[in-house]
Amino acid sequence: MRTFGVEEELLLVDARGLAAPLAPALLADAPPVVDGPSVSAEFNQEMIETQTRPVLSTSELLLDIVGGRELADSLAQRHGARAIAVAMSPMRMRPHVTDDPRYAKMIERYGLTARGTLVCGFHVHVGIDSREEGVAVLDRIRTWLPTLLALSANSPFFAGADTGHASYRFAAWHQWQSAGPTDVFGSVEAYDRFERFLVDTGVILDSGMLYLDARVSHKVPTVEIRVADVCLDARDAAVIAALVRALVDTAVAEWRAGVPPAAVPSAALRLAEWQAALTGVTGSLPHPVTWREVSAVEAVEALLDHTAGALEANGDLALVRRGVARIHAVGGGAGRQRSAFARRGRMRDVVALAVAATHEQSEDDDLVVA
Repeated sequence: MRTFGVEEELLLVDARGLAAPLAPALLADAPPVVDGPSVSAEFNQEMIETQTRPVLSTSELLLDIVGGRELADSLAQRHGARAIAVAMSPMRMRPHVTDDPRYAKMIERYGLTARGTLVCGFHVHVGIDSREEGVAVLDRIRTWLPTLLALSANSPFFAGADTGHASYRFAAWHQWQSAGPTDVFGSVEAYDRFERFLVDTGVILDSGMLYLDARVSHKVPTVEIRVADVCLDARDAAVIAALVRALVDTAVAEWRAGVPPAAVPSAALRLAEWQAALTGVTGSLPHPVTWREVSAVEAVEALLDHTAGALEANGDLALVRRGVARIHAVGGGAGRQRSAFARRGRMRDVVALAVAATHEQSEDDDLVVA
């Protein structure tokens, strides 16, 4: 069984629901990590990132996700703030960049794209045995990533307005020049050439700015899948991570069996992602196999069918099916945010929902994905 872990980017908000540049103060208070989730700085001071440990079971992962949220929130509460899992601020804000020489250089070079973008994503790391295996995985999971984005969509509001998107984070994030899907690589050598080619253009500072939907990590022996919004519900985060691990397992099995990757151009993947970001799980999506328009429910079912064997082997099939049913029932994070706003037409109600939903698992005695 493969290890996996996640990084969650959380928004810090004050008592009024406004994004608060408190990350430096929180991190100054953070205890040393002994054995559990950790926190670190991100590009903006209004956000903080949590990291789980690499674990084997989804129940362990959920405990670490909840623990990371509890840690970030307990630090925030010392300063009259809360840490919430929304992918963009529902209320108006002005981001403050973290004091770091590299970030300062990005601000100087990239203008409003760097100064004005604050998004909170969800990154899943899955262990691999080699870079060859990692590139084979990237080539074979790419057609399934738009469906994962739809399941995670959790950013319908931005700066006090309904954007019309389920994941407006997607639109904001794709202002960055290297964000998005890639074509099939076929080999480690081709992947390395691709990375060098993009860095050598001088348009990006370094390989850290290769903001691809999925990439082979330079720091740890994992593939990193970066397409998703941070999820409002910790259980949804665990479900998506379990699906990602199952996708990796399935891709490796296909590679070893000599099954070639689907020859879908990256331009089509961009269309599918754009649609997933627009409607989430409540509209239509290109089918991840036939590429014909179907309901999001059908697209998600295709993902479940594709990964069922790996999910079963990992002990995750039943909990993922229950979790997906829950996401469909409420419309995911985007649906829950819109329902909160619809009651009284107040963005502060959206923030209040986010506070409750981000931490509702913290009060459960039985942290089982159900």
